[in-house]
Amino acid sequence: MSAGIPKWDLNSIYASFDCKEYKQDCGHLRERIAALETLLDALPDALAAGSADDTAGEALFNTINAWETAGNYAENLGAYAEAVYTASTQDERARAEINNIETLRLPLGKDTVIFSGFLAANKERVLHLAGHDERVKPYTFFLSETIEKAAFQMESGLEDLANDLRRSAGDAWSRLHEALASTTSAVLDGERKTATELRSLANNTDRNLRRRAYEAELEAWKAVEIPMAAALNGVKGFAITVDTRRGWKSPLQKSIFQSRIDEKTLYSLISAIENALPQFRRYLTLKARILGIKKCAFFDIFAPVGKSAAKNWNWDEAATFIADCFEDFDPTMAAFARRIYAASWVDAEMRDGKIGGAYCTDFPLAKEARILCNFNGSFDSVLTAAHETGHAWHHELIKDLPRALSRYPMTLAETASLFAETLVFEAAVKSAPRNEKLPLIEGSVKDSCQTLVDILSRYYFEKELFLRRADKELSAAELCAMMLDAQKKTYGDALDGEKLHPYMWAAKIHYYSPSLPFYNYPYAFGHLFALSLYARGRDERSFARVYRDILKAAGNCSAGELALKAGFDISNFEISDFDISNENFWKQGINIIAERISLLENWEKGT
Repeated sequence: MSAGIPKWDLNSIYASFDCKEYKQDCGHLRERIAALETLLDALPDALAAGSADDTAGEALFNTINAWETAGNYAENLGAYAEAVYTASTQDERARAEINNIETLRLPLGKDTVIFSGFLAANKERVLHLAGHDERVKPYTFFLSETIEKAAFQMESGLEDLANDLRRSAGDAWSRLHEALASTTSAVLDGERKTATELRSLANNTDRNLRRRAYEAELEAWKAVEIPMAAALNGVKGFAITVDTRRGWKSPLQKSIFQSRIDEKTLYSLISAIENALPQFRRYLTLKARILGIKKCAFFDIFAPVGKSAAKNWNWDEAATFIADCFEDFDPTMAAFARRIYAASWVDAEMRDGKIGGAYCTDFPLAKEARILCNFNGSFDSVLTAAHETGHAWHHELIKDLPRALSRYPMTLAETASLFAETLVFEAAVKSAPRNEKLPLIEGSVKDSCQTLVDILSRYYFEKELFLRRADKELSAAELCAMMLDAQKKTYGDALDGEKLHPYMWAAKIHYYSPSLPFYNYPYAFGHLFALSLYARGRDERSFARVYRDILKAAGNCSAGELALKAGFDISNFEISDFDISNENFWKQGINIIAERISLLENWEKGT
């Protein structure tokens, strides 16, 4: 269904790898790194005891600015090469340019380590300047976090080697996964379809077709299970080796730091989800009854229900609907959505060679974002587009902030996207005729089930994966068994135990990042954080402004501090209601989901 579905336009970033601007920016990256290194050479003397505060403050400020500028060039170039490649993984030039940019930016990794070491070695002086120099003061959180992170880095020569090896090892394994996942296919009804296309049929109303597509998808993954297992072992083995040398006690400790939370917060989140599992199992049992089957299989999880289940959206309808849903909450957010859809910032077409899933990437020099998704006409794909538009809106709000003040963690990144999904869902339910509300409500619960229950299974799987990978490489059979075990722990007897998805470890790209362990629970965090914020702020007339301020601050504070900021700005509640280390905070979001499950149960009873 590619007719009318957009492909993105990257010309405002770079016209091609051969264009003048791309080549110039490659040169600028080299120059900016050289300028940074000159400043780094002078920084120790500037921070030395006895130097004037004004001189030290200026040197520190200029070094931060130089680091930011070099980082912006590196990110802009790298994001462009990745965008071209992920839209067409068979593009050999794009693959070559990714390697070229990684080579160009290698010195920046070393310089970042040196810079962090200087800051840590001069901690007291740096924090003094952050408290007294007006130029440095806005960077207080960045400097404090960088100093803390410096405790988990090797000496600069080893870090330089590790960054170089990541390019030829960890990241290479990631690209192998991308290439395989985007081209893996199987024959269904005489037609060859990619795994992404087969997965999209999980939204079909025909259960027999869903089953056959599921079986074909498993067949497709089975055919590439050996290289997929090698890629996963390579990524995780590299991460374990390097991060152990850096002093991290575990991959989870590193993830918690990257997420800007603490252990208590993570475990309160996990505990809240675990305690909600009976409600989701009740929902899946209810869904089986609605579908008229004994028990849901994995391929039934996404099955649509209700009279409007067969509605097929075209892209123009979806784009208009998303923008209209944003309108009542924040007209500026709606205007932004309309603008980027009209400007071809979205690549939504499903095609061979394009990676599955969806993401949003930003280009700091152009101050623009781009969205990649695989639109299949289902309401789920409408929500996915809204999700990624939420990310783009977040970038729009922070695009003029200094780089060091706008780098938000995964947990808070997912808040913007899932809040956008919530807006679309709530507006859709509100405007739908009574007989069309059932599929919308069920769809929302289904999404929450994925974002919480399935994410929990992925969290369990990855914990076990890291534990066992530390001792040996794991076979595809072992990985499949671990995934089935994780799914049984979370879905319980609500799903047919013979019809689960053993190859979810191959299907999900999030496992294949050497630098981002546990890229799973941030989605659950963002989902419940967004629901809790929505519940707290939906009745406040000024909440759109508060929400924009929250997103702007996401790169310059911890997740807990951001939640408290929301508490200060939403006048109807106590600050203690926004303590994310307390399980009760997460229950606020879960309670909204529970209400929707109750609506489904009442519908079944005819009330």
